Amino acid sequence: MKNSSVQGKEWVTKKYDKNLLELISSKYDLDFFTAKLLSIRGFKENEVESFLKPKIKNYLPNPFQFKDCDEGVKIIYKHINNNSKICIFGDYDVDGATSTGMMSLYLKKLDVNYSVFIPDRQKDGYGPSIDTFKNIIRENVKLIITLDCGTTSFEAIKLAKEKNVDVVVIDHHKSQENLPIADAVINPNRLDENDDYYYLCAVGVLFVFLAGLNKFLRDKKYFEIKNINEPDLFEFLDLVMLGTICDVVPLISLNRAFVYQGLKIAARRNNLGLKTLTDYSKINKKLSTYEIGYVLGPKINAGGRIGKSNLGHKLLTTDDAETAYLISSELNNLNLKRKDLESNIINEAINLVDKQKLEDIIFLVKNDWHEGLIGIVASRLKEHYNRPAFILSQNGSICKGSARSIFGFDIGLAITKCKQMNILIKGGGHPMAGGFSIEYDKLNEFKTELIKIYNKSKRDNNNLLYIDSYLESSAINNELIKKINTLEPYGSGNKEPVFAFENFKVYKVIETNNNHVKVVIHKGSFYLNAICFNSKNKDIGNYLLNYKKNFNVAGKIKLNEWNGKTNIELIIEDIQLIN
Repeated sequence: MKNSSVQGKEWVTKKYDKNLLELISSKYDLDFFTAKLLSIRGFKENEVESFLKPKIKNYLPNPFQFKDCDEGVKIIYKHINNNSKICIFGDYDVDGATSTGMMSLYLKKLDVNYSVFIPDRQKDGYGPSIDTFKNIIRENVKLIITLDCGTTSFEAIKLAKEKNVDVVVIDHHKSQENLPIADAVINPNRLDENDDYYYLCAVGVLFVFLAGLNKFLRDKKYFEIKNINEPDLFEFLDLVMLGTICDVVPLISLNRAFVYQGLKIAARRNNLGLKTLTDYSKINKKLSTYEIGYVLGPKINAGGRIGKSNLGHKLLTTDDAETAYLISSELNNLNLKRKDLESNIINEAINLVDKQKLEDIIFLVKNDWHEGLIGIVASRLKEHYNRPAFILSQNGSICKGSARSIFGFDIGLAITKCKQMNILIKGGGHPMAGGFSIEYDKLNEFKTELIKIYNKSKRDNNNLLYIDSYLESSAINNELIKKINTLEPYGSGNKEPVFAFENFKVYKVIETNNNHVKVVIHKGSFYLNAICFNSKNKDIGNYLLNYKKNFNVAGKIKLNEWNGKTNIELIIEDIQLIN
């Protein structure tokens, strides 16, 4: 009889090639455990070195292989030479803040006449609109560069061109079959691009584009003529790293190199805003993907969600210590407020779902949910119910929505298809997330079409929990942590290894604050701190609090540093009751 998982998951031990393991271990002088983790991930012998120590130069493409890159570079050069007024138009999330931040810092080094516009989420909505472009054009702007948006902004860009304003779009969101009539659309997810760099977020695309712009200006002897230094793009890698982690794009190939090298740049603490927010958050250790994705990222996002949309950009570009401190404080307070509002909406949403028959997708509409928080709510419901979630906030006859997906169902493609069918007013996204607006009367048509697309998709089995290895409790030590850290940075596309341990028991409950359950588990005389996030009032949390018998436990092993003390901790993913 199989042991039963509390979360209804089947535990599957990952397979690996023993011959490949031995080859990797021998060639790179790696221990058996590290070589096993690499072979489990399917790396070939000649791929190991570039994975463990990724270099940007080994992955950076020729920028001009991207469609319209050549044209975009020439247009920006023309306006820099003419000293035209340039407007940088960005998104309000972390990818948008880092993109607009990097573009601003780049143009500042060239002493260019530029301004920045980031739309207010509730007043202006996502991306360029006719109204926002009208206001920008009134300021005598001659070039608009859209970052992390613009690929589906047909009407706004058409208006700009009618007013003789040039537009360069630098984006990563899925395109429709047609593109707006911008002067250049640089986007690896255009339908007429190959998909080699589908995984880049906007700040990653911008880095590649600026490498092309640097080369073009160098060839034109621009820096020499102007007697200025060529901008060193590697100085901006902390921003590229920040946007790449927070946009949850796959940490593979060039993205992995961005994050690996970007964390090194961040360790130098040269970006005053990032340094100040890190200190304000009381992070007194080397930054990792965890601190970026779960501590700093949500604070920078909080400005765009429920506060002022430009706070993230301002923080990342300021050179004034007092300004950096005040913005850090404001973002911290906004994030605390965001957590309270979010918790209320999530509880309300779960109650609504539980009153209905559970369908293939979660689809909820309510007229008082904060537009800036529905994305997070969608993400939480997706995790809770293990299915795609579409959460909408209604305002009169118009609803604005946010969606999060599971692997195998491309939500950005689904939204784009519905937009092309004229079901949506506007919308777009990428495989795991999207946003849209829709007339209330078309909600049923939208939901029906989504279910059709979902049923045709090739989805992963989300009821499987993949185990990298079963370990004895004696293996849990600092040496194990070192070996696990060899494969950092972890993230989407390079998941942290999950280990299983047999016959543990709860020794005592430490705390159940903030929806998390923290316990000490033990096997004989071996004791281990463990935490299960967002498990309070869920089956797994209840079992940890009340179950008195032995169980098997699966999770990630971490080194927890707090108040100058370090201890090994298990992040619990699931437990199996022993039959």
